[in-house]
Amino acid sequence: MSDQSENTTASGGGPEPEPIRFFGTTWVGHDGGYGLRRAAVAAGSLITAFAAALLLRFAYQGLAIAEVGSFVNVLVVVMFAVCSAIAFRKTWESFSRRPDGSPSEDSLRSLKTIGFIGSLIAYALRCLSEAPGEKLRRAEYESALRQYEKRRGTRSGNPAARGTKGRPKRR
Repeated sequence: MSDQSENTTASGGGPEPEPIRFFGTTWVGHDGGYGLRRAAVAAGSLITAFAAALLLRFAYQGLAIAEVGSFVNVLVVVMFAVCSAIAFRKTWESFSRRPDGSPSEDSLRSLKTIGFIGSLIAYALRCLSEAPGEKLRRAEYESALRQYEKRRGTRSGNPAARGTKGRPKRR
């Protein structure tokens, strides 16, 4: 669980929800233009992926003009396809679980950078159903709320007076 979800508000009212990029904490109550934000983020991701695909097409045409050979052309296409597939999968998985910080995650960073189109598509598809990472953060937030209520509900009276049974009071 993240440290932010365990933070309490300034008034001591319990844990605060963790903000999500582009959504802030509007995901909690689906208010503050949440639906419009989801649509805008999905559209923005798709437009960016389309623009990136056009840039890659220009780069591929540059390779064709340079006549580097069919092997290099196929290699470039396969490289971007595989990197995009890996980036899509890893981005999609990141919406349902926190990264574990393992060295394998760090070693895939360059592949995810090359396959950024896959990440953009995963982000856009996830926005169609929820804010990316909302399900994970909602589960963490609700768990933190339950723990807070449980801790708060067990308290009663003056905490300093607890545990004085059987012991003489200090004077």
